[in-house]
Amino acid sequence: MSVMPSRAGAVARAADLFASGRFLADLTRRVAIKTESQSGQRGVELAAYLTDEMVPCLDRLGFASTLVANPVLGRGPFLIAERIEDAGLPTVLVYGHGDVVLGHEGRWREGLEPWSVTVVGDRWYGRGTADNKGQHSVNIAALEAVLAERGGRLGFNAKILIEMGEEAGSPGLRALAESHGARLAADVLIASDGPRLTAERPTVFLGSRGAMNIDLSVDLREGAHHSGNWGGLLANPGTILANAIASLVDGNGRILLDALRPPPIPPAVREAIADLKVGGGPNDPEIDRDWGEPGLTPEERVFGWNALEVLAYETGTPAAPVNAVPASAKATIQLRFVVGTDPIAAVDAIRTHFAANGFEKVQVRSSRMETFAATRLDPNDPWVGWALASLAATTGKKPALLPNLGGSIPNDVFSEVLGLPTIWVPHSYPACSQHAPDEHLLGPVAEEALRIMAGLFWDLGETGPKILEARRA
Repeated sequence: MSVMPSRAGAVARAADLFASGRFLADLTRRVAIKTESQSGQRGVELAAYLTDEMVPCLDRLGFASTLVANPVLGRGPFLIAERIEDAGLPTVLVYGHGDVVLGHEGRWREGLEPWSVTVVGDRWYGRGTADNKGQHSVNIAALEAVLAERGGRLGFNAKILIEMGEEAGSPGLRALAESHGARLAADVLIASDGPRLTAERPTVFLGSRGAMNIDLSVDLREGAHHSGNWGGLLANPGTILANAIASLVDGNGRILLDALRPPPIPPAVREAIADLKVGGGPNDPEIDRDWGEPGLTPEERVFGWNALEVLAYETGTPAAPVNAVPASAKATIQLRFVVGTDPIAAVDAIRTHFAANGFEKVQVRSSRMETFAATRLDPNDPWVGWALASLAATTGKKPALLPNLGGSIPNDVFSEVLGLPTIWVPHSYPACSQHAPDEHLLGPVAEEALRIMAGLFWDLGETGPKILEARRA
């Protein structure tokens, strides 16, 4: 007697991809491709990840794949893959990035190296295991499980976009979305990046804080001058710059300039944040409870508020100080901001503020690093409740809902340029060491993630049309 296809069957197939070692083998093969986008010397490898690994994999799942050259000269290409079953069905866009940060060879723990997956207990070490090869590999494997359970059908249309430059600021991604909007058109984005709230708790986030780096500099004269002969007579650029920064943010991390502060936290966002708790993990730093905006919880400060951070500061010769009044000083500050903050207006406001408060010698300019806009899907959107219910049904746990990630990703390309509601289901955890030596994916989280995504994609085929109707109502 034949067994009817079922959600439980799809979830079980995804779990078997983990138990059989198939998922680990796929990830090991992908990690071995040295796709460092920040080095500027991995053009062959960036292309090979798509042509040699992604295209054959997606071909087996019935996707038609196209490589698109990056409109930014010298940057990695994009892959757009499409699987259209019926124009009347819901369409999902699945996103991931195959590039990684620098491997940091020789700086990993003994017995580990970046370009192979080494399993030590529950940890799968290797560059890209957590960010982002492991995460988009989970989602592709979950699609495979649903296809197998439904006899070669998904029950929805699927498009996959893989970029090869996210770790370098996603150059060309916005231009790609603008020029290929019709090919990338969908009803919802479902993607995975970043960490869960904790390793144990499945998580959904709906956008991200924006990020903007700002360079400050004070150049007063040519060369330094002896502090005994000239100290007290010459303006000190380090002192000027320190006081200028202190006029923007106080000694407890509270933002002082109104233009850098966000609007009040919306009620629906505050309600979602109330269910969250940050920190407390075995490798997490201890939170400074009195740092930042007074009257806010730590969770509200990271998910619902702005932060102004001093990333770097230099005057004189810090490694070998000399008795001289320096000629210049420079610093890089970063504004992490939520929806409602205009980063361009913020830079102009800093210039105006400095000029009005005696710091006209401080030069202000945006860093070359691309600005990620702040985005946030309404927590009351029907897609949000649908996703949370699906994760709960698969795991028996109450998922965490982050109105936006504390970090920054290019979600604005999907939410603003393509106009998509965005659902992110991360498969990593806060202590994964992404961007550092010893990056790793947790095996138990990967296994649960495979089951979660198989259940989510199954549900998209079953109830996706009802969600579209609810959003149109």
